[in-house]
Amino acid sequence: PGRLAKNEFIVVVSNASISSKMKFKVTLAKKENHTELVSCVGWSGSDELYSAADDHLILKRNPNSDETTQITKLPKEVFPTDLHWFPANAGGKRLASELFVLASTDGKFHLISKSGRVEKSVEAHRGAVLMARWSHDGTALVTVGEDGQVKIWSRSGMLRHTLSQLETPVYGVAWSPDSDHVLYTNDKQMVIKPLQPTMKPIIWKAHENLILKVDWSPVNNLLLSGSEDRKYKVWDSFGRQIYSSQPHDYPITSVSWSSDGQLFAVGSFNTLRLCDKAGWSQSLEKVSTGSILNISWTSDGTQLAGACGGGQVLLAQIVDRRLEWRNIEILVQDDSQISVCDLASSFTEKLEFSQRVVKVCLGWGHVVVTTPAQCYVYTSPSWNTPAVFDLRDLSVSLLQLAEKHFLLVDNTGLQVYSYEVCGGGADCLAEKG
Repeated sequence: PGRLAKNEFIVVVSNASISSKMKFKVTLAKKENHTELVSCVGWSGSDELYSAADDHLILKRNPNSDETTQITKLPKEVFPTDLHWFPANAGGKRLASELFVLASTDGKFHLISKSGRVEKSVEAHRGAVLMARWSHDGTALVTVGEDGQVKIWSRSGMLRHTLSQLETPVYGVAWSPDSDHVLYTNDKQMVIKPLQPTMKPIIWKAHENLILKVDWSPVNNLLLSGSEDRKYKVWDSFGRQIYSSQPHDYPITSVSWSSDGQLFAVGSFNTLRLCDKAGWSQSLEKVSTGSILNISWTSDGTQLAGACGGGQVLLAQIVDRRLEWRNIEILVQDDSQISVCDLASSFTEKLEFSQRVVKVCLGWGHVVVTTPAQCYVYTSPSWNTPAVFDLRDLSVSLLQLAEKHFLLVDNTGLQVYSYEVCGGGADCLAEKG
């Protein structure tokens, strides 16, 4: 046991256990603003949702107000296939996502600004570009297409090299957590290929039919796949199967990890499923949307959007999160309401918030709640007088409690707080960017 440097801490973390299944609260946009199949969606922050469809429109929607704005109209020959925002925290810097890549059937990918201006269009593949993904560090872009090619591009859209040439179209692609490997599909196979040409790829048969979608969590390092064999599967980074679902009624058309790696969503025809990271189903929602072709989570991992074959944009928020710690039980009943129950005294209190609840942690006699803008610190039994402080960043990705301190992680880095009230909020003891 050595001496700790100033502002260094050793903490024992003991958050509450989760005792019940969560589920999705699904809503559809009140106004149908697309007239054709919606192929892709993507979030810019938690309150701006972009969608692209076969009607050639790119729309921006505020889910809270359902206000919709047309960003741009694509040329008649351009049908979008994928949309991905440049990572907001690329390179460890806090940057606003001001640019997204749009893949399309004309063989090009397009770099488009937040305002809808097409900054650059690049001839990328023969036939449709089926998917385009920024690396986690923002230094590269990978595209796959109908021509069977997997290509790596610079951030500005210059071709670096062709990673692979296959005989069949490549439908899915994802980056490894450290952005030095690429996962892609090859018919029924999955391939993990290093960017270093001297290293050998990992190749394995993953499904009995064509694989349509894959994803790779940068947090838990686990892989997802969905196929026309109507199954979704979870894999480790060596290609070893962790979980395989039973066959669904229809092909799996979308899979996506939540930002914290604890959950993932599966889309199929008229079906949306929520699963934990081990693969076990938490809820199954039946919706009248056609196939869910693309799923995008918000950066805080509390809600997602789905691009639907019926022309709708689906919104789904996680509700019924239940936490227990000793004699205290918490139920997140809705997006802005929490029920606290002391089982020993039968005391119940409802906590309401002006914004939606993002993260909730219970332990050591404290409840810490974050919304998009603020953090609330409650201490039992004083549920009516929380300490409140404004968050430095609007995207909290992790919250952990210890006996005397709690840890908060966002795009600016790590912050350790005490439960002591200081100037109306918790006292920040240390931070690391």
